[in-house]
Amino acid sequence: MAKEGVEKAEETEQMIEKEAVKEPAEGGGGSHRLGDAQEMRAVVLAGFGGLNKLRVTRKAMPEPQDGELKIRVKACGLNFIDLMVRQGNIDNPPKTPLVPGFECSGIVEALGDSVKGFEIGDRVMAFVNYNAWAEVVCTPVEFVYKVPDDMSFSEAAAFPVNFVTAYMMLFEVANLREGMSVLVHSAGGGVGQAVAQLCSTVPNVTVFGTASTFKHEAIKDSVTHLFDRNADYVQEVKRISAEGVDIVLDCLCGDNTGKGLSLLKPLGTYILYGSSNMVTGETKSFFSFAKSWWQVEKVNPIKLYEENKVIAGFSLLNLLFKQGHAGLIRGVVDKLIGLYNQKKVKPVVDSLWALEEVKEAMQRIHDRGNIGKLILDVEKTPTPLMANDSTETSEAGEEEEDHEGDSENKERTPFIQ
Repeated sequence: MAKEGVEKAEETEQMIEKEAVKEPAEGGGGSHRLGDAQEMRAVVLAGFGGLNKLRVTRKAMPEPQDGELKIRVKACGLNFIDLMVRQGNIDNPPKTPLVPGFECSGIVEALGDSVKGFEIGDRVMAFVNYNAWAEVVCTPVEFVYKVPDDMSFSEAAAFPVNFVTAYMMLFEVANLREGMSVLVHSAGGGVGQAVAQLCSTVPNVTVFGTASTFKHEAIKDSVTHLFDRNADYVQEVKRISAEGVDIVLDCLCGDNTGKGLSLLKPLGTYILYGSSNMVTGETKSFFSFAKSWWQVEKVNPIKLYEENKVIAGFSLLNLLFKQGHAGLIRGVVDKLIGLYNQKKVKPVVDSLWALEEVKEAMQRIHDRGNIGKLILDVEKTPTPLMANDSTETSEAGEEEEDHEGDSENKERTPFIQ
């Protein structure tokens, strides 16, 4: 499979070179100049809704402002929050059209005024406040980090959101220590696998995980006890540990909140860091939202006091972009890179997808089919089946609605790591 990956990478480079030759005549493939304006390819969300709202189009290439770096993107991370953004299933959603994505990796191409500590040509990974799913991004220097020499661009794009989220919850919020126990939902996902790896860096930590049955064989060695996501995991956990667990990491919400709180030992911590139970269909569902909200156990502070339990929430993106804690996150990234260099952690990449395959990648996340992280590889050539889906649109992302049945029987094979 590694050989296949090298061959695909070489094929991609060859096709990019060919496209570069064609660009002056055809205007296709990659960033190019149209008149005096330099352009780039980007995924554009035309409006909130289903997969048909996503298109790859050309946009004006950004230039770095004071304190920003311009990055030639090689890979972008795809997270469940991106699916919720597409549906408009978040608080105070931004205006559309927009370019989604919150993390990427690539090469520094230009430096804005007052930028220090980086040089053109540096390999980096970065947080971006939207706009990551493009060939070029500009982001403030405080959100950019140098990539270890032996870390691939796909690994680097899989690193920031998942590992920082996992580290912050375990060590900054819950104070994980030797001999403690952790329950993590969606153990086969990007954050779940990061949690499992970080727990292994602390002696005698017991990890309970829930995941779809078909993922169990692949991830069974990463956790201590593994349960089917649809099973009665509360009884399963208590059968093994009658007292419960010290930490519950919940990305589901709904009735799992009450279950998680019931499993906490005295002085235990429950952390909510997502609400994927609200996503049931391709578009936003008021019924799913209402059901999830209704199922959340109403927390009584007096009961928490009497039972010596802690309930918390964690949003990495809010901590970075709204609450101004970039300095704290930089310290965490430094520690995580140290663990990577010591071979104690390594991002799990599920599959690589071309920008034009973003719909299929999102569907894979929606179906909970991934083990680890899905990556948009900016230089990857889409499969021939993408021809109809990669139609370029205006910057506003205007397009005709997909007709029912148009995409039936279309199956794409991403590059699986």
